[in-house]
Amino acid sequence: MSLLLGEAGEFAHTPDSRRGCSKKVEQLNIVGKRSGEGFVAHRAKLVNALSRAMAERLLLMDLTIGRKGLLGYIKALSGSNVVKIVPASSNGNASDTQVTDKRLKVVCGANTSFLSDMAWIGDKTPQTIAELRVSPDNTIKPNLSSLELSEALNRVLPFTATDEKQVVLQSVLIRAKDGELQLVGADGFRLSVVALKGFEGDGGQVLIHRDELRGIANALRKARRVSLAMEKGGESLEGMRLVIDTEAIRYRWDGQEGKYPDFEKLIPTECATIAHFDAVEALKAIASLKAILDNSKSFTIDLAIGDGAVVMTNPDEIASTTIPADVDGEGFVRVDGQFLASALRACGGMVDLMLNKSYQPILFTSDGCQVVVMTVRSQRANEQEEQDRKVKEAEAKSQAKAKPVAEAKGKGSRSSRKRAVAVA
Repeated sequence: MSLLLGEAGEFAHTPDSRRGCSKKVEQLNIVGKRSGEGFVAHRAKLVNALSRAMAERLLLMDLTIGRKGLLGYIKALSGSNVVKIVPASSNGNASDTQVTDKRLKVVCGANTSFLSDMAWIGDKTPQTIAELRVSPDNTIKPNLSSLELSEALNRVLPFTATDEKQVVLQSVLIRAKDGELQLVGADGFRLSVVALKGFEGDGGQVLIHRDELRGIANALRKARRVSLAMEKGGESLEGMRLVIDTEAIRYRWDGQEGKYPDFEKLIPTECATIAHFDAVEALKAIASLKAILDNSKSFTIDLAIGDGAVVMTNPDEIASTTIPADVDGEGFVRVDGQFLASALRACGGMVDLMLNKSYQPILFTSDGCQVVVMTVRSQRANEQEEQDRKVKEAEAKSQAKAKPVAEAKGKGSRSSRKRAVAVA
C-alpha cells in the first residue's frame, strides 16, 4: 500500500543523487553589555535564552561548556539579578593554574566560580553547538506568528518517513511562494500540507531533515517574535539554508540535497461525499474501537457516511460507534486506524472529510491544513473499481464505434458538396 503509487511512484523511491546531512547552527542572542572580552547580562534573560536553546554544547570565548549544566548553575545563583562572565585573569581571584587552564570566571553577587573547558560535557553529550552573541538590543522584524509556525511544524512532522532508504521523505519541505508559506510532510502512505497565508518574505524552498527540527516547535512557542527566511548556502552551489530568527535565538539549517515529489497532484480535486464533524469526538470513537481489539497495534476501521452521521465499525463488526455530522452525499471507505487518528490529530477541531471513490485516497481539511490518507482495500472498494473499469471500457468501445460513422458522414457530406458544385 502506498499513497497514489500508480500515479506518483516517486513517493516510494529514494533519489539516486547524493543527499547531505542537514547541519543546524544555533546562535544565542543575549541582551547585555560587553565587559572586556566577556559580558554582563540580566540573569533572567540569560536563563531564558539558555532554556530555549536546543544545542547541548555552548561555545563561550573559545571554551565549550555544557548548556544544561550552565543553565542549572545560573538558576541556582542568588544575591544579584546580574551575571558577569569573563575569561579568568590573574587580576582578581583567579590563580595561576586557573588562568593557564583557560577558565571562565562567573560572578553573580557574592558568588564567584571558575568553569573549565568541557565543563558539564560527557562522552554521551550530543555534538550540537550553539554560539553566543551579546548586544545591547536584538530587534527582530517578524513575518510570521510564532504559534502558527509551531503548530504548522507539529502538523507535518508526524507524517515524515521513518524509513532510512527514503531520505527525501524524511525531510520537511518548506516553500515560500506568492505570499504563502507551505510546510509539507509525507511518508508514502500519508501527506500533510499546511499553508500559512500572509507570509512576507522572499520565495524559495528548502528541505530540512526531521531530526534537525526536533524540539523547535516547542521552543518557538516561547518566542514573542519570529522571522523566517531562506538564503543561498550549504555545501553545494545550489544549496539553500533556512534561517529562523527570534528575540533570543537564531536557528540556521543547511538544507538537504534532493528533489521533493510533486505533492500537489496527489491532493484529490474531486469528491462525491463530504462529511463535517468534530475531530475530538472521532478520536474518542477510534480509541473505543481500538480498545476492544486483542492486537491494537495494527487495525482498520470502516467508515460509512450518510444520513447525518459517520458510522465507524470494525471490519468484523464486533463494535461500532456513530458520530453526528453534516453530510452531503453517501460513501463507504476502509482506512488504517492509526493513519486515521494521525490525520484527525493534525487537523483538530471541526474537520471536513472528502471522499470520491472507496478505492481512492481520503482528503481531510481544516484551517489551512490538508491531510491525504491512502485507503485500505475492501471488497466493496474492489467491486466499485471493477464497476468503474467496465463503464470506462464500454464508453471507450462506444466512442470507437462512433468515430467511423462520424467519418463516413463527413465523407458523404463532402461528396454531396462536390456533386452540387459540378451541377452548378
